[in-house]
Amino acid sequence: MNLRISIFQLELHWENPEANRKKLDRYLADIAPESDAAVFPEMFTSGFTMKAGKLAERMDGKSIRWMREAAAKHKLAVAGSLIIEENGHYFNRFVWVSPDGRLSCYDKRHLFSLSEEPRVFTPGKKRQLIEYLGWKIFPQVCYDLRFPVWARNDKGYDIYLNVANWPVMRSAAWNTLLQARAIENQAYAVGVNRFGTDGHEIYHAGDSSVIDPLGKVMLKISDEENVKTVTLKKEELYEIRRKLPFLNDRDNFKLEY
Repeated sequence: MNLRISIFQLELHWENPEANRKKLDRYLADIAPESDAAVFPEMFTSGFTMKAGKLAERMDGKSIRWMREAAAKHKLAVAGSLIIEENGHYFNRFVWVSPDGRLSCYDKRHLFSLSEEPRVFTPGKKRQLIEYLGWKIFPQVCYDLRFPVWARNDKGYDIYLNVANWPVMRSAAWNTLLQARAIENQAYAVGVNRFGTDGHEIYHAGDSSVIDPLGKVMLKISDEENVKTVTLKKEELYEIRRKLPFLNDRDNFKLEY
C-alpha cells in the first residue's frame, strides 16, 4: 500500500497558537482529500519557545481538540509536536491523531542543551511506534536526529519521521543526518522543519525533506513556506530490503534510561 504524506513547512506565528491553527486550517483545506497524513513542525502552535508556563496545554486542550476535529473533517492523520503539561511536568510532545480520533504520543528524549529546554522540559523515556494504514512510523523531535542509537531500527519501522525547528546555521547537519538515518535504517526518512525567523531572531531555511531508503532525496523544500505531498511506496521499500538485507547484520545493544 502507498502512503501519501504532506509536509507542512511553515513560518510559525510566534507564541500564538490561535493564529497557527487558523493558518493550518487554510492549508489543510487545500490538500484534502489528496493526502493520507499531514505533518507539522516541532512546536507547531508556538514556535520553539521556552515559555511553557504560559503556552502549555493539556491533552484535552484546544490544540488537541483541534487536531481531532481536523483529522476527522479532512479524513487524514495530523501530527506535530506541541507543549504539553502533565502531572506538573512540561513535555515537548509529538502527537499523531488518526482520522478515527486515536492518539499516539512521543515525548522528545534529547532536549537541546544549548538552550533552556533541559531546564524547562522533562525528557521522554520511551520510543514509540505508530501503525497507520499498514505502515509503521517512528517519530522523533528535532535534536533527537543527532543520536543514531535512539533511532536504530530494531522495531521494524518503515518511516523515520522527525519534526523540527532546525536553524539554517546548522543546515548541513540536518541534511546529512536525515540521509544517514534513512540509509542506516533502510527506511524512508521524513524531516519536517519550520521556515522563517523566530522570536529569538534565529532564521530557519526549512530544508524539509523526504529521503528514500537508499539515501536519495525524493522531495526537498528550501527557503519558502510551502506544503508538498509525496507518495511513499511500501513495495519499493521491501524490495530494497530483500535485495540488500543490511539490517540482518546490525549490532545488538540495550538502551539504558
